[in-house]
Amino acid sequence: MMVNIYRPQPPLSDFVDLFWLEEIRDAARGKERVLPTRTITLVLDLGSRASIVSGAHSQFFVLDTTQPSSFLGVHFKPGGAFPFFQVPLGELQNAVVSLDALWGASVDDLRDQLLAVGTPDRQFRALQKVLLDQAAHPLVQHPAITFALAEFERPTHAQRIRDVTEHIGLSKRQFTHLFAEAVGLTPKEFCRVRRFQAVLRRIERQPSLDWVDLALTCGYYDQAHFIHEFRTLSGFTPTTYLLERGERLNHVALRD
Repeated sequence: MMVNIYRPQPPLSDFVDLFWLEEIRDAARGKERVLPTRTITLVLDLGSRASIVSGAHSQFFVLDTTQPSSFLGVHFKPGGAFPFFQVPLGELQNAVVSLDALWGASVDDLRDQLLAVGTPDRQFRALQKVLLDQAAHPLVQHPAITFALAEFERPTHAQRIRDVTEHIGLSKRQFTHLFAEAVGLTPKEFCRVRRFQAVLRRIERQPSLDWVDLALTCGYYDQAHFIHEFRTLSGFTPTTYLLERGERLNHVALRD
């Protein structure tokens, strides 16, 4: 497996975390369980016509990587995908949909164009231009969403949803609708997955763990609440995840 990474230039860098190119040359990886990350990903399969958009997930799903291929992907920042699609992103929640259904027949031309330019760097730059041309909305986020994301993404002491709603002057219903359309998850679901991701990052950094301390530090009521949420979102207990995890934080190979 070979992976190339590219960080886009402004203004895309405000909306896109990274572009990636991955070549799977054999079927050794098999199937993987992909854990929810609260973000949206676009994947162009350069070896076939099966290009997709993976919506923001609040639950895990299984990815089949048994076929050799080359994949060029766009990993959007939380709340960063909305300018590039003409549907409310809440409609893509927990779904993997064909890119053709969102961008139309131009996807085939895009794939051919990317294959023609050759090198990974040129492919990344071509895809960057395509995204800018594809933007269906101005590259400006609603100020309420910008504020809410900043508050929810605080590394410690993230604001409660109620406090954020009161600060921006919207009703709970208005804010939930606006947030889901722009981000792909409701505020409650977004914060739930963010807390889960905070756990995974701490697990990655710390060789030895105190589960009770970890649960309380990341905002769970107690260890039982933490274990229940971890199993719901990942399909694993925390201990099983430690045993099964691989190099990539949110991808876990499944045994036959």
